[in-house]
Amino acid sequence: TALADAAPKAASAKAVRHYTTADTDIGTLLDDPEARAIVEKHIPGMTTNPQIDMARSMTLKAIQQYAADDVTDARLAAIDAELAKLQ
Repeated sequence: TALADAAPKAASAKAVRHYTTADTDIGTLLDDPEARAIVEKHIPGMTTNPQIDMARSMTLKAIQQYAADDVTDARLAAIDAELAKLQ
C-alpha cells in the first residue's frame, strides 16, 4: 500500500539531520541534544539563557543582529561545521 511504502522513507528522512545556523530554527537545535551541545560549546550560556524560549522560532543567523558580540560569523561557521557532521 502507499502508506506502507511511505513509512520507510519517512523513517530514513528523519534519521538524516541537516541543520544550519541560517535555516534551522533555534527550537529545533535546542530539542536535539547533540545540536544543543554544539551551540552551547560555541556560544556558552545561550542554551540556558532565560530569554532563549522567545527566540525558538528564529535562526541563530537571525539573532546575530541582536547579539553580535556573542553570535559572531566565526562562531556560526564553527557551529555549521559541527552540525554538518551530525548523522
